[in-house]
Amino acid sequence: MASAMAGPMGAVIPATERTRLRRLPARASHDRAAIDAILDEALVCHVGFVHEAQPYVLPTTYARVDDVLYLHGSAASRMLRGLREGVPVCVTVTLLDGLVLARSAFHQSMNYRSVVILGTATEVTDDSERLRALEAVVEHVLPGRWRQVRRPSAQELRATMVLRLPLLEVSAKIRAGGPLDDAEDRGWPCWAGHVPVELTALAPVPDGVIPAGAPAPRLPFQGRSEP
Repeated sequence: MASAMAGPMGAVIPATERTRLRRLPARASHDRAAIDAILDEALVCHVGFVHEAQPYVLPTTYARVDDVLYLHGSAASRMLRGLREGVPVCVTVTLLDGLVLARSAFHQSMNYRSVVILGTATEVTDDSERLRALEAVVEHVLPGRWRQVRRPSAQELRATMVLRLPLLEVSAKIRAGGPLDDAEDRGWPCWAGHVPVELTALAPVPDGVIPAGAPAPRLPFQGRSEP
């Protein structure tokens, strides 16, 4: 089974001119463990690139394995074919942790954990690494799922492109806590504070042709009240 090992405790990814946070630098983190934790918890990333002078930002699934982020999709994908040719890429991941309700519109905000990755992706052509990457993507969504599903066929593998993006230029930005109201607004007559938010899966919905005895999936973020 492919695994995403967290970076060494205390390890730091050096900041570069492109990843150094200039606005609110106290919210920046280059701690490898913090970055890995955000990437491992989130399910969707957004891939930013330029194709024929037109910027695009597209959502997709991904997986982190050690110090590499894997992206995959159709071999006919304009995004993947462009990235394979060396187009610079910016990948972002965001976890929404709460709504920050301030006493002024100006200080209204959100609590979040986010990661930005800059670099150049390369195509994975080694068959073993491609299969490990696809396994990692499946396991990232639902641990243990790879053991349950049919493996990709040779035709499906030919129709799939896998890219690897090294975690070399990476930064995290994190906000937590309540509103930062101005002192003169503290007496404003409205509720203020923050509302925690988290991703919760509802009860699985079967497709109607499940064999008897097949257990329903249990996601790490599934609501406790759901069966």
